[in-house]
Amino acid sequence: MTARFSLFSSLIAVALLGLPVVVQAASFKELSGQGYKVGALSSNKAGIRGWNLSKGSDRYFCEMRATMAYSGKNGMVSFTSAGRMISLDRNTVAKGLGGSLDLPKYEDLKAGRLRADDVGSCRKVT
Repeated sequence: MTARFSLFSSLIAVALLGLPVVVQAASFKELSGQGYKVGALSSNKAGIRGWNLSKGSDRYFCEMRATMAYSGKNGMVSFTSAGRMISLDRNTVAKGLGGSLDLPKYEDLKAGRLRADDVGSCRKVT
């Protein structure tokens, strides 16, 4: 009897661990349309840059999708996948890539004035 119970409980444990975890996700457009307030650019515990969106006690963290941005009159910044920011010369980048690009301003990203194209996935913060 105990052998059957231990085998059965082991099978139940494996089945429960194999079930997918439900993650609450939403898009930036949905959340901003529902009145969520956007905070300043920050990094989460994993070092990923993004923004905290909050409404009452609900909070979401939206990852930054933008990889480059204009900074000031002549500068640009680029963001690495490791979360680092690299300063670039705007004229050099424009010559290399061929003209002006549709990029956000870094000042807008820092302040939380976002375009939907610059925001990636949003996950609920618990």
